[in-house]
Amino acid sequence: MIKDMIDKQVLELKKLWANKRQLLFQLLNLAMIVFSALMIWKGLMFLTKSESPVVVVLSGSMEPAFQRGDILFLNNAVEQVGVGDVVVFKIKDRDIPIVHRILKVHEDENGKVELLTKGDNNRVDDRGLYAPGQLWLEREDILGKAVGTLRYVGMVTIALNDYPVLKYVLVGMMGLFVLTSKEG
Repeated sequence: MIKDMIDKQVLELKKLWANKRQLLFQLLNLAMIVFSALMIWKGLMFLTKSESPVVVVLSGSMEPAFQRGDILFLNNAVEQVGVGDVVVFKIKDRDIPIVHRILKVHEDENGKVELLTKGDNNRVDDRGLYAPGQLWLEREDILGKAVGTLRYVGMVTIALNDYPVLKYVLVGMMGLFVLTSKEG
């Protein structure tokens, strides 16, 4: 069954290679799909004022509210964030953002707002996660406030990160299917 499918795809690829005009058309189709996805991502970044409008929960620190593999939709266009809000923040010199709940809001006499966060499933606040010497988060550290979720859909992302070879196989197969698909 799988061998027949692979043989069929190889045959279609050979036909496509022989027909340069069709090959160019399929490559343009593939480029249009990729650029459309990038435009949607950039549009979401603009609307939500967040560099990462969609994130995947990678750990169990927010259970039971959010499970590992949940996808969160963020909005950073909101001016105020308060105690109880789930936010995604980035720590200096760390690549992976963190999803936790605001535990305390501290505002000094100059109006500067500082935040303390904690994972729902953690025993202590996040001061141990912050950059050395940092006791509070500032509003600039926040990538966005969680405004929606899709349960467990992000498990695909987690699997692709855990098994990098799977990522290349999946991307290669998608490219192959796009190149060899027939237009109606």
